[in-house]
Amino acid sequence: MPIVDNAVYKDGVRLTEPPSLAETFETARAHDAMAWIGLYRPSEDELRAVAEEFDLHGLAVEDALLGHQRSKLEKYGDVIFVVLRPARYLDAEEKVEFGEVHLFIGPTFVITVRHAESPDLAAVRSRMEHTPELLRLGPLAVLYGVLDQVVDEYEPIVAGLMNDIDEIEDQLFSGPGDSARRIYELLREVIAFQRAVSPLLPMLRSLDEGFQKQEIDVELRRNLRDVQDHALRVAERADAFRQLLQNALTTNSTLVGEQQNAEMRRLSEVSLQQGEQVKRISSWAAILFAPSIITGVYGMNFQNMPELAWTAGYPFALGLMVLLSGGLYLAFRRRGWL
Repeated sequence: MPIVDNAVYKDGVRLTEPPSLAETFETARAHDAMAWIGLYRPSEDELRAVAEEFDLHGLAVEDALLGHQRSKLEKYGDVIFVVLRPARYLDAEEKVEFGEVHLFIGPTFVITVRHAESPDLAAVRSRMEHTPELLRLGPLAVLYGVLDQVVDEYEPIVAGLMNDIDEIEDQLFSGPGDSARRIYELLREVIAFQRAVSPLLPMLRSLDEGFQKQEIDVELRRNLRDVQDHALRVAERADAFRQLLQNALTTNSTLVGEQQNAEMRRLSEVSLQQGEQVKRISSWAAILFAPSIITGVYGMNFQNMPELAWTAGYPFALGLMVLLSGGLYLAFRRRGWL
């Protein structure tokens, strides 16, 4: 069975490490102590064996088996079932990797079912064992410790997201380029992170209200409120990141649009310049082509062309060429083509 740790605690001190779950249950009951069992990726048969030993509700067990649950807190008789979504940030890939941990909190036992490397429940157990005054408060103190660890592990994610958002902002205004894909993918990660964090807030409020009604130890209630404050800050930062990335996506679209407009203006200016050149070339071509019409007519060498015998024919032809070319030049000049 994938039991990471199995121990019985009395007055905040590890009493014994029973070799089987049945002995754990019997020892905890006999000494009026708390059993804390940590499971890592148990199979269906293994988890159902634990459920049978500790009389866990079937629906909670089904949720723990299926996984992919949102963070939530449900109560089945005197057992609290909690689902948490721990996470870690893969900076190189700019992705938030989510895990899942389920907790069964009974009057005399805590069972944790972990499906990923995060959170570091060994660190939680070690910290709790080094603060026996807290651990002697029982299963609810362990629940606080796990909640605190999960929320603390959100902080590096917040730092990583903030660093990548700063890079995106610098990239947006550092020069031409389209950051839309990077912004969109990071926005998707932030939204997924929000979905993991947001349900924690009503869950922690509900726990706080329950602690007050049950008159749970004051220090434990203060610690829980501290976790609640941290979770609220993380949720607010995640919401701010979402707004920043949405604004960055809009800004990127605006900048890309401005770049496209600038390119269109440049192309239009080039087209206008080319048009002016075409006008000049066409004008000079027309001016130079006009005399060739006259020379072409008199170059046909027909025998019956009276103008060829006319004394003033040659000067007249030259004058006509000059007059026609000059008229075209003035006309084009007036139109601004030359």
